[in-house]
Amino acid sequence: MIDVAKLDLVRAEYGYLSLAETLALTETGNAVFDPFSLLISRGVRIGQGNIFYPNVTLTCETDGQIVVGSHNQFGAGGFTARAEGGASIEIGDGGRYTLGASVSAPAQLGSGSQILGAVAVQDCVLGAGRTFRDADPDARGAVLKGAGRARGLRLARGQVIQGDGVFDAANVKPQSFYHPKV
Repeated sequence: MIDVAKLDLVRAEYGYLSLAETLALTETGNAVFDPFSLLISRGVRIGQGNIFYPNVTLTCETDGQIVVGSHNQFGAGGFTARAEGGASIEIGDGGRYTLGASVSAPAQLGSGSQILGAVAVQDCVLGAGRTFRDADPDARGAVLKGAGRARGLRLARGQVIQGDGVFDAANVKPQSFYHPKV
């Protein structure tokens, strides 16, 4: 039998929500598939209708801030965000962050943006746009996909970098390069 009180003591010691507080996220329409593997710091602000797959961690130290909008997907495949040193992470609405993506503050992930794959993001701005479901790929939020490190990048709506190792602004393409307009 799982001793929830002991788990909650450890979570509290490290500044994370208790299991009951984590499950309470569902009261605002958020989906929590595995509350045991979802760690969210007390200072994180979360909107409505987000999907949290297993192995998601949102950590902000007392001097950092994470603000999450609504209708985002975190995972499958894990996701980590960490804000400290007075820096913040802002996540808009309708984004998708999957397959082991990680974000370190400062970062601005505009509405509709995506990070797909084991991409380590720091000091990046991904421009806002429509969601990945929109028929016009160049109207969607900015995307980083692949694996590697992305640092200091500024992508506009409809732009994407497919990276393998280090992400470079010289490799920016319109999303229609990978997803032709219908």
